[in-house]
Amino acid sequence: MDFFNYSATMDADFKSLEERVAKLIALCQTLREENMQMRQEVTRLHQESQSLKLNMTQASVQLERLLTALPDEEA
Repeated sequence: MDFFNYSATMDADFKSLEERVAKLIALCQTLREENMQMRQEVTRLHQESQSLKLNMTQASVQLERLLTALPDEEA
């Protein structure tokens, strides 16, 4: 194998590897950003769920209060 051909082949391999590493780095950055957005969405949904649970509890308490305030039915 000629030294200059070997060097050219090796240079092409390094260039290909460099491009693949650059794509991998870009993909990692994209996934990192997506992960951060998903974490924020999970936090928002968790807070919304807690708020809805509180509203349901309050509505249940009010309903129980109203039911106990009704006069007893006599048949």
